[in-house]
Amino acid sequence: MNEIIIYHGSQDVVEYPEIRTARFHKDFYYGFYCTLYQEQAKRWAVRYNGRGILNEYKYKPDNDLFVLKFDHMTEEWLDFIVDCRMGKSHNYDIVEGPMANDTIFNYVQNYVDGKISRKAFWELAKFKKPTHQISFHTARALMTLEFVKGCEVYDEE
Repeated sequence: MNEIIIYHGSQDVVEYPEIRTARFHKDFYYGFYCTLYQEQAKRWAVRYNGRGILNEYKYKPDNDLFVLKFDHMTEEWLDFIVDCRMGKSHNYDIVEGPMANDTIFNYVQNYVDGKISRKAFWELAKFKKPTHQISFHTARALMTLEFVKGCEVYDEE
């Protein structure tokens, strides 16, 4: 498979990606998160103080890795995100799919808490613009990435 350009927004140049644990579980659990969308990565980079670094990588998929890919928000995607956000780990090297941004995650949390039904979740979620994330969960997965460059970016608002 061909190389794909992906992006990671950060406060720093990340020449050597690593998997870090955080206080809160993420959509696909702990991992190194990137996206196909340059603008989305830029938003990640500038979200704290209006400036950040847009890191660019060449990603070369490896068929020997255990990969889970969600092409769209599906019932399986929702269940997987709920499990990961609740702290349940998985054995995938790489997980790819739509992102549960803050708004979508609020809907996910409301569903988990029993405040809305699954049907109501899908009604609320269907009007959101497309997002993308690809998360790397093992050292082998990180080896599929080649750092290209890091560029300073600013919030334009």
